[in-house]
Amino acid sequence: MMGPGDGKWALCGNDEVTVMTEVVSALVPVTLDGNVLTVRMQRPEKRNALNVEMYAALATALRRANSDPAVRVVVITGGPDCFTAGNDILDFVGNPPADDTHPVMQFLFALTDFEKPLIAAVNGAAVGIGTTLLLHCDLAYAAEDARFHLPFVNLGLCPEAGSSLLLPMRAGSHRAAEAILLGQPFDAATALSWGLVNRLTAPGQADAAALEAAQRVAKQPPAAIRAARQLLREPLRLPLHDALRREAEAFVARLSSPEAAESFQAFMERRPPDFSPFS
Repeated sequence: MMGPGDGKWALCGNDEVTVMTEVVSALVPVTLDGNVLTVRMQRPEKRNALNVEMYAALATALRRANSDPAVRVVVITGGPDCFTAGNDILDFVGNPPADDTHPVMQFLFALTDFEKPLIAAVNGAAVGIGTTLLLHCDLAYAAEDARFHLPFVNLGLCPEAGSSLLLPMRAGSHRAAEAILLGQPFDAATALSWGLVNRLTAPGQADAAALEAAQRVAKQPPAAIRAARQLLREPLRLPLHDALRREAEAFVARLSSPEAAESFQAFMERRPPDFSPFS
């Protein structure tokens, strides 16, 4: 997989992994095809659950793409059966996003400040950040059998990735409350009706649809595209920064809460959590 002339986007084998340490880990391979960069979450044994290493790689890949004139569009995708299972909670508990220098926050700010078109391709499950990430994308395509889930409160946690601001704006306050407070999965047709994705595809075809759209956008005048995107996005940039910090503060506090501890223990013991002792 070859990239710009200096090879910094290349990841062809173990002998080149060291070249990519600044940009990507083996868990986040990148591919440059023409002017379209594909960033893939690839941790199938954990259903692409994001750990700190992956967040750091995603943040660096977005920053590098933002400054590389060879990249006009970025497509973010996961595996054929799962976009991402969300955050690796045990990894989060051991290394919570305590300040803006944490890889999670670096990724979220890189996402918020990204200046080029960002397109998502969703196959299978999109849990937590897998759904809230879509709120930052300009275009999103999902397979008809994709499933979406915001289980934050189920785990004793709270919304993240600016979703407390963006989801009510996109889906409406009542639908946002339904998704977050009930914490129940919803299907791709619902995601489409709520405005989380642009179009549904046949199973397994989300990547192809996203790449087709990316190639079309990449052929447009790049300066005009950036100007249009800035006009669309800039009014929310600073409010989003504020929301990200407020959410992170609440999220870290919730990670150490008794409710979260009960949720994680119940998950490991494969039983329903018991929140009856908590007020």
